[in-house]
Amino acid sequence: MRKRNKRVMTGILAVGLTAGMLAGCSSPARTAGSSDGLTPVTLNEVAHSIFYAPMYVAIEEGYFEEEGLDVTLVTGFGADKTMTAVLTGEADIGFMGSETTIYTYVGGTDDYVVNFAQLTQRAGNFLVSREPIDDFSWDMLKGKEVLGGRAGGMPQMVFEYILRKNNMDPATDVQIDQSIDFGSTAAAFSGGDADFTVEFEPHATLLEQKGDGYVVASLGEDSGYVPYTAFSAKKSYIEQNSATIQAFTNALQKGMNYVQTHSPEEIAEVIAPQFAETDKQALVTIVARYYDQDTWKENLIFEESAFDLLQNILEDSKVLSERVPYEDLVTTTFAEKATQ
Repeated sequence: MRKRNKRVMTGILAVGLTAGMLAGCSSPARTAGSSDGLTPVTLNEVAHSIFYAPMYVAIEEGYFEEEGLDVTLVTGFGADKTMTAVLTGEADIGFMGSETTIYTYVGGTDDYVVNFAQLTQRAGNFLVSREPIDDFSWDMLKGKEVLGGRAGGMPQMVFEYILRKNNMDPATDVQIDQSIDFGSTAAAFSGGDADFTVEFEPHATLLEQKGDGYVVASLGEDSGYVPYTAFSAKKSYIEQNSATIQAFTNALQKGMNYVQTHSPEEIAEVIAPQFAETDKQALVTIVARYYDQDTWKENLIFEESAFDLLQNILEDSKVLSERVPYEDLVTTTFAEKATQ
């Protein structure tokens, strides 16, 4: 029997919100003709980012349809909103940082959310400087102002993890501004705020293209392998829809196989319909950045060592006071079958 912990975790946004607070845009995955005979699945992603290329390859190459699924993709614009969608049944599957599943578990949710497939194994954001720096080192951030992320979110925690690895105290050595909403930091930086900003793509490349900033470091490279994002669903949904979860995982593995065996140019061409607003050359540049830093796992298996590292990061960030069992929050059954 799981022992529930009702402790409040400092800095964590509540995820047990109402469905009415969800903000997102829905766009059906491409299907070959009618969806008759296909099982409908609503997937809520934390953000729409080139960082998640294997998932979009699976959509654009029709791998979900091959597995008998009609996937509707919804962007939640934040892990708290994606988790809310999953908990309330607004979405069947969530794609977000797996730290959110730990928060809901510790918070005492009975029908908690279980991770069944890991997609990315490195952080996907970059440190952007206002001026070019040829030989950047992290101690250059001492006394500087940096636009950071939400407390308790993976982008911010990985940033702090890197600072600590470089013998810096995030609370005293760096001025981290966490007051700006996710997705708005690049605009604020262009407007003159801060000395550095931590940005996902395409914002990092767009800042460079406008001459407003320069990418000087990859958080993915400097943090090492981190279980950054994973697919998850409520325990009850997985138990009642195991065939659907297996089919979904099979399609994802096909997308993963594609990015492992094709060039950044080929990957960019396949996912281009998902990012119509992004210049073709910029898209290739961004894909190549993620490709070169070994962002995507060869398989979707969420290993225990990765889960332990995630909890280490949460503890270091002082948002987790008691570790949770891997076997409760992760199942590798579906990912293992998908590789066979």
